[in-house]
Amino acid sequence: MAQEKEMSFLAHLEELRWHLVRSAIAILVVAIAVFSCMEFVFNNFILAHLDGNFLTYRGFCNIFSAIGIDTDFCTITFPDELQSIQMMSQLMNAIWSSLVIGFIVSFPYVLWEFWKFIAPGLHERERKKSRGFIFISSLLFFLGALFSFYVILPISVFFFFDFQVSDAVQNNFTLGSYISLFTNTMLGVAIMFELPVIIYFLTKIGLVTPTGLKRYRKHALVGVLILSAAITPPDVASQIIVSIPILILYEISIVVSKRVIKKQKKNAI
Repeated sequence: MAQEKEMSFLAHLEELRWHLVRSAIAILVVAIAVFSCMEFVFNNFILAHLDGNFLTYRGFCNIFSAIGIDTDFCTITFPDELQSIQMMSQLMNAIWSSLVIGFIVSFPYVLWEFWKFIAPGLHERERKKSRGFIFISSLLFFLGALFSFYVILPISVFFFFDFQVSDAVQNNFTLGSYISLFTNTMLGVAIMFELPVIIYFLTKIGLVTPTGLKRYRKHALVGVLILSAAITPPDVASQIIVSIPILILYEISIVVSKRVIKKQKKNAI
């Protein structure tokens, strides 16, 4: 009997391995496609925030000008070049960028593979009620990536390229530091937007309750402000811009947690 359980466990691990392999292949295929047109991707996507005419900069310029506030967003200039001071820097950053974009684009498929692995362990009723899981999770993930690309990254790039402690110190940024800012921000914010989904599962297994989420709302607010300060320039406006969607997601998470608890109580009757 013990041997049968052991074989069942090994089969389970084998199945998990193939789900991971297929996910990795999907990411790799997209990454190879991105790498094959790397110059276009860099010029029109990754380095887009180094263009003073980027959509977000023009939008901020128009908004501030409309309310009569002078702003540097209307006269943004960036260096023409980033430095690459190590022999393999451009190649390694191109590979890393391709893999990150590959993961972002392949996220719905990776999620689907994850879902196929856990779905057999659910009851039929649970599977039917969770059919929107992939769509909602993917939607939140892409909303986070878009918010990062069009809001957080432009503000961050503008601040860091403009900030100087002294005229005696020049900003000569490397390609690696820029890519690190780009990829970490894109992935970090996209995953952060998964908060309602994470809260859903934590509530399902009993680790989180809506009462607890409400009780620690003030603590969450402080945590959000700290998180916003970590991923944005240290100015109040940027932190508020980032904090608002996170706080909205937190409130949505409370509603999600309430619905989960309500359904559990209803099913228990």
